[in-house]
Amino acid sequence: MAVYRCPVCDYAYDEVAGAPREGFPPGTPWSTVPDDWCCPDCGVREKLDFENPSITAAGRER
Repeated sequence: MAVYRCPVCDYAYDEVAGAPREGFPPGTPWSTVPDDWCCPDCGVREKLDFENPSITAAGRER
């Protein structure tokens, strides 16, 4: 399970916790979150803009 962060407001989507207020129960993998989903805190960035700091530039998890 991983954590993905909004680069604008630092909102974190944690796969373990999910985002119940957004309709994603705990354990919801990032891959099932729709691509057009926007950051619930700032509304500026979409899923594609979120960053996973545990993924290196080579695309592998640290």
